[in-house]
Amino acid sequence: MRWWLAAAATTVPTQSTQQALGYPSLFLLVLIGALVPVVPTGALVSSAAVVAFHQAAPFSMALVFLTASLAAFCGDAALYWLGRRGMRSRNGSRWLEAIRSRAPEERLAQAQEKLADHGTTVLVLSRLVPAGRIPVMLACLLADWPLRRFVRGNLPACLAWALAYALIGILGGSLFPEPWQGVVAAVALTVLISAAPSLWRRLRGPRTA
Repeated sequence: MRWWLAAAATTVPTQSTQQALGYPSLFLLVLIGALVPVVPTGALVSSAAVVAFHQAAPFSMALVFLTASLAAFCGDAALYWLGRRGMRSRNGSRWLEAIRSRAPEERLAQAQEKLADHGTTVLVLSRLVPAGRIPVMLACLLADWPLRRFVRGNLPACLAWALAYALIGILGGSLFPEPWQGVVAAVALTVLISAAPSLWRRLRGPRTA
């Protein structure tokens, strides 16, 4: 009986410590990924969802979903605010230049057209489509959307995004008995989803007038 109590005493704090470090780390990495769009945030969320799926702790999956949603929402709001400051400044800003550099003219024109037709609904779709977030965000900046309007439309977008990648993690976790196997599967699937649009454009070839 004593050895069981000793093992429980050493195991429970370890799991609690992992959770205490894991959620802030997930929040920070997704936040950085929203500000600097080079971090594979979708893969991070899916991997965290795989680990949460294999944990016995209650509400772990919900915490992953809420943490990822909040981090994406805060990161998008901060980046949009920095972009608005750059739009109003004579010299612009490095954040605005970073947004412009990741929004090709063709994608930007499509985003502006869809934004004019469908409004805030486009924000939700832009979060779910790989590489769709930045062109739509720049379109909102060029349309002079106030921060409040962008934030109101971006909230359901971040919730839908976090839910989609959490479901990918649940799928990976349910297919494999070991967490690391589910993580590999989830990361591979998110990479495939991210690469699919560019691969499709290459296979389709340039559009003819």
